[in-house]
Amino acid sequence: MILLDAADLAASRPGKPLFAGISLTVSSGDRLAVVGLNGCGKSTLLRMLAGEAVPESGTVRRGRGARVVMLDQQPNLPAGTVAEAAGAGWEVEVVLERLGMGGLAGADVSTLSGGQAKRVALARALVEVGPGGGTDDDAVLLVLDEPTNHLDLDAVAWLEERLASHRGGLLLVTHDRHLLDRITTRIVELDRGVAYVHDGGYAGYLDARAEREAHAARRESTRRNLARKELAWLRRGAPARTSKPKAHIDSAVALVNGRPQAPARPTDDLPLHIGTPRLGDKVVDLQGVGHRYGGGAPWLFRGVDLSLDRRERLGVVGPNGAGKSTLLEVLAGKLAPAEGSVERGTTVRLAVFDQQGAALDPAQRVRDAVAGPARQPDWQDARLRSRAPGRGDQTAPRFVHQAQLGEHQVRHEQGDHTAQLLERFWFDTDAQWAPIGLLSGGERRRLQLLLTLAEQPNVLLLDEPTNDLDLDTLRSLEDFLDDWPGALVVVSHDRAFLERTVADVLVIDESHPGRRVPGGFGAWEGDRRASRRKGTAARSASQPPSRPPAPTPAAVAVKTARSPSTVRHLLKAAEKELKRAEADRVRLAAALTEASAVEPSVHHRRLAELGSELATADARVAEAEDRWLALAEESGR
Repeated sequence: MILLDAADLAASRPGKPLFAGISLTVSSGDRLAVVGLNGCGKSTLLRMLAGEAVPESGTVRRGRGARVVMLDQQPNLPAGTVAEAAGAGWEVEVVLERLGMGGLAGADVSTLSGGQAKRVALARALVEVGPGGGTDDDAVLLVLDEPTNHLDLDAVAWLEERLASHRGGLLLVTHDRHLLDRITTRIVELDRGVAYVHDGGYAGYLDARAEREAHAARRESTRRNLARKELAWLRRGAPARTSKPKAHIDSAVALVNGRPQAPARPTDDLPLHIGTPRLGDKVVDLQGVGHRYGGGAPWLFRGVDLSLDRRERLGVVGPNGAGKSTLLEVLAGKLAPAEGSVERGTTVRLAVFDQQGAALDPAQRVRDAVAGPARQPDWQDARLRSRAPGRGDQTAPRFVHQAQLGEHQVRHEQGDHTAQLLERFWFDTDAQWAPIGLLSGGERRRLQLLLTLAEQPNVLLLDEPTNDLDLDTLRSLEDFLDDWPGALVVVSHDRAFLERTVADVLVIDESHPGRRVPGGFGAWEGDRRASRRKGTAARSASQPPSRPPAPTPAAVAVKTARSPSTVRHLLKAAEKELKRAEADRVRLAAALTEASAVEPSVHHRRLAELGSELATADARVAEAEDRWLALAEESGR
């Protein structure tokens, strides 16, 4: 049955249109996800479809007998206890327990943290919908805005199964790429006010978007070739020009002056390595560390021995309430452990990106929050500004006093280092001068990330860094962490993020509170699932996976020559080099094809040069592949 039909929806916020002309129909069995950049209007669209917000134009109609249940990004709970706020019925206790709130069922909602309140609101929505297979299950449209925020890995897996069993409609915004791939049947992409609908999950969305961008690139290549020919035609002497039709001249000028649509975000890498200081061999060492809140309280973890490498890539996993965030506070020096010792190296420059992020003043403008009240640009700001798109090699910024030029001119002043830094974090001109209170939740989170990285740390502690960030920001952050030379410790429920960023995991649970497991998140999770399938508890999830076959003496010699962290670093460097080599080969192949299409007889020298460069690029790719394979074998992949 049709649950909801929307036609020609439009919305904007002060100074910025969000979207227009969006039409969408949701029926029973549809599972749709809305994706797009932070601030593009995803949450606004969900609230309009759920009837929680009125569109500026367009209509939203519900099907006969259909009802809508929504989890908002910032939910409001009724007064009372957690159990009362979660609803009524036999399922309340079960759902709260699954979401890690069973122990707080009797607590007053006014005492909950933001993450706990979000879990209670999710429980309330699921209880209201009821278990899958109910009598009116197919008549319910469930709307969820970032439902996996603040859940642990087991709760995310349970939620995934619960949503898969729902027979009605599902509409959600989420950054969880595994959830997108396994649950959704269609993805609605919001890109600069236009909605694109893609069939399938996350992989299908990436393929379709890549094809759309490739098509746009082909159109631009064709336009440039035509513009080159039209420009040559226009330049064929003054006498010949007098006989040229005016309409043809106008179309030629328009073609030459045409520009492709600017990308939604800069395509080059984020300049997040803002002068990372050198880190010595000693980073942070924990010896017999344990913590509990109060003398009679149970221990969260105990006997933790941990020595961070200067290229550490460590993920901390465990259920909610196990003490993961507490461990990060101990590592950061914000909390003294109840027992044990903590030693830090003299070169450590540490920054923490926690679940709350830096405190932001809603009335303050974004630009002022980054620049500070009295901060003046330094040489690194000038270097960063010189890398901004469209600035070329300008390295001598001009700083002009705001009182002399006025706010409008200062906004466009080339020497505005703060504006350039914000642009690299995808804050356009309107967003830079907007009050922070007008930013979306994801934009505020991205601003907090900018402020953290601007501290220039060489040790980075991330506590649920993926919450509310959009998918493009996540991929950019993952790419940054691949090359970042410092030490990284991550607490996250995002399975894809952990797979991309960590080499080992530290498990904090009731059985082994603080045991390091080599092999990364994938190895630990695979071993844990295998143990559950076998139905045995003999092998704890926090123990290392089964040992590989005994290596040959030659392999032993290689492995003893270099530490595992060094090999991991070299392997990542080899992966990046292979990607660069392959990108160069693709670029040269495209250039060769384009040159062949434009009067090849005239450009035979250029064709020969490109052919030689392409052969060299092929050799580089082969060499990079061999290097990667050797390091992969050495690392035990």
